[in-house]
Amino acid sequence: MTTTPYVVTPDLCDQYPEVKVLEPMFANFGGVDHFYGPIRTVKCFEDNSMVKQAVAEPGEGAILVVDAGGSHRCAMLGDMLAEQAAKNGWAGVIMYGCVRDVDILATLPLGVQALGSHPRRSEKHGEGQRDVAVTFAGVTLQVGQWLYADNNGIIVAEQPLKLS
Repeated sequence: MTTTPYVVTPDLCDQYPEVKVLEPMFANFGGVDHFYGPIRTVKCFEDNSMVKQAVAEPGEGAILVVDAGGSHRCAMLGDMLAEQAAKNGWAGVIMYGCVRDVDILATLPLGVQALGSHPRRSEKHGEGQRDVAVTFAGVTLQVGQWLYADNNGIIVAEQPLKLS
């Protein structure tokens, strides 16, 4: 997890006008409110099997971007998977869907942004895809791009940006 230097997305947008900006629909749930790293992706719908598989692997400072179809019917990340992600070196999770156990998520050394919270867990049938391009919030996100997130929003760049 990288917490320094501090990410300020408005400054990055000013300095790098070519970055893509996700539509403002996400809220911070993690214990780290500014984070960045290379993108890795999961695409799944109401089945978090691939999320569980991904966070069990070394994150190496990456951001797990999950296209959960924007579902508000269940949570795709909870305290146990978030704890595992933090332990395995993931810098953060962007969830185009819901999370749960939000009081515990707020204490973890992990950036987590999601659409909302939901108490119900997801199904587990082993469905989904990993490391594919995903599109939501007006932006297509791909493995190899870099994501920067803070309380102002989420931006995506084709290459690492120089942080002041």
